[in-house]
Parts: sequence; C-alpha cells; structure tokens
Amino acid sequence: EVQLVESGGGLVQDGGSLRLSCAASGYSYCRYDLMWYRQTPGSKVYEFVSGIDPDGSTSYADSVKGRFAISRDNAKSMMYLQMNNLKPEDTAMYSCKSRGRGGARCEYEYWGQGTQVTVSS
Repeated sequence: EVQLVESGGGLVQDGGSLRLSCAASGYSYCRYDLMWYRQTPGSKVYEFVSGIDPDGSTSYADSVKGRFAISRDNAKSMMYLQMNNLKPEDTAMYSCKSRGRGGARCEYEYWGQGTQVTVSS
C-alpha cells in the first residue's frame, strides 16, 4: 500500500523559510508524479502549489513562482519543497499527493495527512 508522510511544517515569521519533506513508500514498480497542495483554514478547496514528474520536470502555481522550489530524490523516495520569502497568505495545511503512471495497475492517486505551515506577520 502506498503511503505518503509529510514533515517540516511549523511557525515562521513573514519573510522566513521552511523546507517541507514528503516520504513515499509502497511504490514497487510504478513511476509516479508528486505534487504539493495546500488548504487554507475554513476552505474546502485544495490549491495546487507545485508538482514534479519522475524525470524532474517541475510546475508551480503563479503565487509561489520564484519563492518555492520543488525537488525529489527518487533513490530515497523523497520529495521536498523549499519555501523562501514566506508570506502570511502562505499559511495553510500542506499535503503531498502522488499519481501513478504506466497503465491501469499504476494510475491511482494518494494523499498524505498534511503538515501545517503558519506564517506570522
């Protein structure tokens, strides 16, 4: 069974930095995309933040371009999100999501439990 576990959230001041991590386990032969989403307090919407494919191609939401950097270490089954110049509007629960590739046996999506990021002004 695929599991995703996030870590690295916390409280930081406006302009500060945090590095989030997502540990993926349970993928035996499927390649998979990894993404970060966030959900603000009181919202039911998950906002796309950033994504990275198995070969390292990345994408970002306009709101975080130039401030956040996503990366992955396939050998360690890890994904990271370096967040710099954080703003109060970045305050949210950040969740890791995976999406398998390579046919019907792989094309499932999984979510982690999330890690809270709070940016104080």
